[in-house]
Amino acid sequence: MSEQLKKVRHDYIRYANCWEDADILLDALQVGNNDRVLSIGSAGDNSFSMLAQDAELVVAVDINPVQLNLIELKKAAIATLNHQEFLQFLGFEECKHRWELFQAVKSELSSEIASFWANRRQEIEEGIIYQGKFEKYFKLFHKKVLPLIHTKKRIKRLFELKSANEQAEYFNASWNNRRWRLLFKIFFSRFVMGRLGRDPQFLKEVEVPVSTFIASTANDHLSSVACQQNYFLQFILTGKFNTALPHYARKENFELIKPRIHRMTVYNGLAEDAFKAFEGFNKFNLSNIFEYMNPELFQSVSENLWQEALSGARYAYWNLMVPRRMSKILSGLFYDEANAQHLSQQDKGFFYGNFIIDVKS
Repeated sequence: MSEQLKKVRHDYIRYANCWEDADILLDALQVGNNDRVLSIGSAGDNSFSMLAQDAELVVAVDINPVQLNLIELKKAAIATLNHQEFLQFLGFEECKHRWELFQAVKSELSSEIASFWANRRQEIEEGIIYQGKFEKYFKLFHKKVLPLIHTKKRIKRLFELKSANEQAEYFNASWNNRRWRLLFKIFFSRFVMGRLGRDPQFLKEVEVPVSTFIASTANDHLSSVACQQNYFLQFILTGKFNTALPHYARKENFELIKPRIHRMTVYNGLAEDAFKAFEGFNKFNLSNIFEYMNPELFQSVSENLWQEALSGARYAYWNLMVPRRMSKILSGLFYDEANAQHLSQQDKGFFYGNFIIDVKS
């Protein structure tokens, strides 16, 4: 384990949602019914999405046991609730009886995990998708900071359907004012993000100015028509998924995932350690784990993931602010650059620097 991760707390929900675009991830991995997927757990969303494509096995791996408890809770909710109840229970829709729904959900949980969540009634009743540190960071932004910059009317106008020229004109003339530039850069600075959003240890390998990088990617996206239906951006600026749901929560995908839900299991540990308990992986959702690694550890982990995978394995992962590509350091991997760049253009996770697809020869 890297020195950074040894210093990271693992006793609370860090992410209540996955902040990576499952739609492009699934296109990249091309999961089918004989595939065994090793997936970074996080909040579980993108791991569940693998089941919509009929994966034989999905192992959601995370070093944070609380994240795994969250995944188990969502897994139990998928198994026991219908789609509308599921949306209400997690917080996608308004609901005043989430605690009653939990009584049904907990029948699918182990006694230990059921007890864990029974002691967190307030989090359940408020909607679990709002309870992560990262989600609370965004809540502080849209509740306390954004009103100092823009009115609700102006925020609503940002998401209204417009032509490309109209969107760019609106952004430049009405949105990108001095307050936006100043307060955005302060709130998304290395210091504030490390204190309130991501753990400071996750930024140790970052060498670029954090606020400048994020401001640039955000402004590019907000000035394009792609932002108009981006549910990630809607959550950041309004606190809710307004016009669309994450992949796993959409009704058509939920109904595919539900009968397959027990094909997914969790593993507490590092991604490379999961090979000790499972074998035969040929698809890998690696999130942005390489961001946290120094070059030596990145080399070691990459070699392990390459050696243990089946021939033809596909790896998909993101770079935020730290450039890392396995195929650049391992000759046994092919960088599917054309496909990666094509999907990057569609990525709703607009804050990422690169989306990578590597293939084992």
